[in-house]
Amino acid sequence: MYKEILRSIEHIEIYPIISLLIFVTFFVGMFIWVVRVPKTYVDHMKSLPMDEHESTPTQP
Repeated sequence: MYKEILRSIEHIEIYPIISLLIFVTFFVGMFIWVVRVPKTYVDHMKSLPMDEHESTPTQP
């Protein structure tokens, strides 16, 4: 049943190609960002959960 419905849609074969291109583009972009991000930024983000200088919320 679903095969007949999908076959009736014109140009349906382009959607898997578009999905693959979006997927690959996203992960290539993330890889480039990870390679190019400054080490100081990574160190800063790494230390945030342990940062004691942040103001802690006071309890009533």
